[in-house]
Amino acid sequence: MNVIAFFPSAVQSTRNLWRIGQTVLGIIFRHPITGTSIIPILPDGRIVLIRRRDNGLWSLPGGIVDWGEDVPNTVRRELMEETGLELVKINRLVGVYSSPDRDPRMHSICVVVEAEVRGTMEVKDVLEVMEIQAFDLNFLPPGQMSHDHTRQLQDYLNGLTTLA
Repeated sequence: MNVIAFFPSAVQSTRNLWRIGQTVLGIIFRHPITGTSIIPILPDGRIVLIRRRDNGLWSLPGGIVDWGEDVPNTVRRELMEETGLELVKINRLVGVYSSPDRDPRMHSICVVVEAEVRGTMEVKDVLEVMEIQAFDLNFLPPGQMSHDHTRQLQDYLNGLTTLA
């Protein structure tokens, strides 16, 4: 007797599981990852930047939205993890950046916000962050920043809300 004829529901269940697995893998590997960048503003008006350990460049703090998490909670968590600062309030949406080459590691969509922050700057994630520093608007670090953060910061300074 043919095994398939004897266990038709088992074969159909296996095919259904395979289709579900293909769909999940397609979602994971063929769709952009959602993340955030935060433009943290201290009470004195300075902007907080981090120096990334992976490339040594200055960067806005931020990261990937975790499963089951919304963007405001990602902002709060990433801010604390990378800078030790507490989120007071998200002031405005600066932009949504989705160019496939904006992040050299993967295709990601980045939601950028301006946020009021408070507390003491402290490197919490030593594997990702080398240094934290607050900069006056007139004395931002020269040169290119990591990823597309130069553009994000420039759009913020120009008062733009960008969809790119």
